[in-house]
Amino acid sequence: MQEHELPEPEATRRDSGVTESSRANRGWWDRNADEYQVEHGTFLGDDRFVWCPEGLDEVEAELLGPAEDLKGRDVLEIGAGAAQCSRWLAAQGARPVALDLSYRQLQHALRIDELNSAAPFPLVQADAGALPFADASFDLACSAYGALPFVADPVLVLREVRRVLRPGGRFVFSVTHPLRWAFPDEPGPEGLSVSASYFDRTPYVEQDEQGRAVYVEHHRTVGDRVRDVVAGGFRLVDLVEPEWPEWNTQEWGGWSPLRGGLIPGTAIFVCERDERG
Repeated sequence: MQEHELPEPEATRRDSGVTESSRANRGWWDRNADEYQVEHGTFLGDDRFVWCPEGLDEVEAELLGPAEDLKGRDVLEIGAGAAQCSRWLAAQGARPVALDLSYRQLQHALRIDELNSAAPFPLVQADAGALPFADASFDLACSAYGALPFVADPVLVLREVRRVLRPGGRFVFSVTHPLRWAFPDEPGPEGLSVSASYFDRTPYVEQDEQGRAVYVEHHRTVGDRVRDVVAGGFRLVDLVEPEWPEWNTQEWGGWSPLRGGLIPGTAIFVCERDERG
């Protein structure tokens, strides 16, 4: 091992609270943003709105509503990464704001904007559990695998999103399908046998030699997610489980055509803020 190389983190299952999870995942995404964009940037595109590794595109899905209805709408993207979804929203005439915990991910958003001479929109570095916006600032909110899989208190995030949405506003978010947690994170045949309890909510943690978390993911069952949505002040409109399409031959971590044809990999929750203040 070269002197400048860090030892591989230890993978374990243990409790991890709000502060530790936020700190660990901010550092992880800052360190790995470059590699992530190189590996997945072509699939994500510069200005596509892709909900998941299955490749479900908002153009076809219209989970935020028909594209023609997005014009003039204020939209918050949470966990925006390089803001590909926000760039697509802007092209439809929406007024997006792209928020991410990782400064390095937002630097990639700036890079793509400069490369494409794209019209700028706000990029905000902040924690999804403490949104730096006034009440009722947005018509819509969205999150494609952003924030929710990585936070210890998802209800806190949902309540913050509800606060910044206008009455009747829609929030759509995608996460790893809870069923996946019972299977190894492997794309091949070894990933088809149950290896853990679906009901074990203990977070997945990667930690350094001192036991400090450097990456954290939190597991919620389907029932947990539904209860979180309700506790956050939303009404669940739809739960979308995208099937693996024939055209998608790529592997993305534990996602693959083999596994995607047998078990769901993504769950997308379509929620609406109630009309009350």
